[in-house]
Amino acid sequence: MATPQRRLSAVLHADLSGFVRLVEAAEDLTFEQLRSARAQVWQPAIESAGGSVIHSVGDSLLAEFGSPNAAVRAAIDIQEAMAQFNSGLAEEQRLLFRIGVHLGEIIVDQEGHDIFGDGVNLAERIQVMADPGGIAVSRAVREMTELSGDYTYVDGGEQRAKNVSRPIHIYRIRHREGDTTQPSASPRLTGTLRFRGADNSGHRFGFDLDADDLRKRQRLVIIGRDADRCDVILSHSTVSRRHARLSVGRSDMLEIEDIGSTNGTYIDGVGVKAGATHPLRPGAKLRIGDIELVVRYN
Repeated sequence: MATPQRRLSAVLHADLSGFVRLVEAAEDLTFEQLRSARAQVWQPAIESAGGSVIHSVGDSLLAEFGSPNAAVRAAIDIQEAMAQFNSGLAEEQRLLFRIGVHLGEIIVDQEGHDIFGDGVNLAERIQVMADPGGIAVSRAVREMTELSGDYTYVDGGEQRAKNVSRPIHIYRIRHREGDTTQPSASPRLTGTLRFRGADNSGHRFGFDLDADDLRKRQRLVIIGRDADRCDVILSHSTVSRRHARLSVGRSDMLEIEDIGSTNGTYIDGVGVKAGATHPLRPGAKLRIGDIELVVRYN
């Protein structure tokens, strides 16, 4: 029996966010758009960075690169190109991929043109921790790569992943302008904005806002536990009296600003710097103290 070939590689794993919903709503259209995205965006970006597509099945893709720099460059190129690709689609049809990149040892199946091993498994787990339309990388990739002036790494801390015994320290790639994900076509802010979730003990919280009212009146909605000074009241000991401010910013996007809270404001696990606005995209997980709310545009 031949000894398996092993090598150190940068592995890129991608998966389409909301695939089941897209297929249920428009199966044939989703298939055609996926095929177009692979041909117009994914294959050219991977090949131009010197990588190779190992396999592409349904809504996921696996690629290998000789260096982490090449893998990160391809990931950024893909997300930028997907933003342009999505700009021509209706909001409910847009393809938002999560991308994970890891540097590790892999086992190579040359006959089957496939790769296996811990390096591949961790890339897949890291992908789950990325934002829809965004990129997450492992510490090994972060330590060996530098980003261009438009992008920066944001420390995502140690995360627990399914069937992985040790914590994985991840970093998310963000645009320096403050986007919580890679540049992507922004869904129009309209209708009702719904915030639903719970605290650490499972006690449920939620509130709704009218997008048109926010935009037309240029209202600033204050979130906190002080009923006299806030528009949205979250009665919880970890929420400050005046905790955060919601508004409609440039490009018609919902934004949030921490206003000096004690226990902080987080978007998808990443702390928001007090005094700076940050976009809140559909599906984002907003944490106010110990309350985690999912943001929905309806």
